[in-house]
Amino acid sequence: MVRMSLELVRIIFLLALFGVVGGYIIGSVYTTFQISSDYSLFGSIGILFLFFVLYRNKLQFSGWYNGLRRNKLSRTITNGLIMVAVFLMIIPFILSWLNYHI
Repeated sequence: MVRMSLELVRIIFLLALFGVVGGYIIGSVYTTFQISSDYSLFGSIGILFLFFVLYRNKLQFSGWYNGLRRNKLSRTITNGLIMVAVFLMIIPFILSWLNYHI
């Protein structure tokens, strides 16, 4: 029970750290290209997808919890989630361009 609680605290800390750093980078890129902040939610969701892939494929094996169902995502699912995350980060550029030209 203690190990599971420590792992949960670790996940929350890593998610916050990854979210802040990733959000800062995405926010800076969107600001540089003058993308409306209305579309930044797409980038944030993309960051969450990337964190999920990183945790399931790497970080879960270095933590305190040693549960039974600790397996990596399949290559197909990993590639699919990464492509969705990248697409979510690109959507604000597309929507901003469409908003400007239509």
